[in-house]
Amino acid sequence: MKALIIVDMLNDFVTGSLKCDRAQRIIPNIRKLVDGFHKQKLPVIFANDSHLDTDFEMERWGAHAIEGTEGAEVIPELAPTDDDIIVGKHVYSSFFETPLDSLLRSRKVDTVILTGLHTHLCVRHTAADAFFRGYKILIPEDSVDSFKAEDHETGLAYLKEYYGATITDAASILKDLKK
Repeated sequence: MKALIIVDMLNDFVTGSLKCDRAQRIIPNIRKLVDGFHKQKLPVIFANDSHLDTDFEMERWGAHAIEGTEGAEVIPELAPTDDDIIVGKHVYSSFFETPLDSLLRSRKVDTVILTGLHTHLCVRHTAADAFFRGYKILIPEDSVDSFKAEDHETGLAYLKEYYGATITDAASILKDLKK
């Protein structure tokens, strides 16, 4: 079974304190994937930064995605439904000290489709932990991005080479869901 994981598509990353202008290009593709997964009744999981203002990441990135603030909410274009799962994370990886692995295993998921921000950071570290746990990894290149094109491209190459991720696109994933 497949699960869609949407990493850090939060107000602070799309329009706020750590705004990524390139995020705009991936929102429509992620929306299509969400709709496709909902239609097939497959898991949709939002893996969201959810920080305390004392977290060590604040020194590196400044205040962002502070738990309970508007900046830590999923952007309106992708607002989760009651059936979606929300996992709060405190570091780059969506697996580290979260219930994500047990949520996936309880649903018999063997393949994760990773989308969101940032290809070379949070998506990459989530992919690493998915790889170490034996999941097959699909990355729709038109549904992930980074602050800079170069970081996005380098991230994709790394994911493919070191984690065996299949680099694809949203349309191909949606087509495969209908089979």
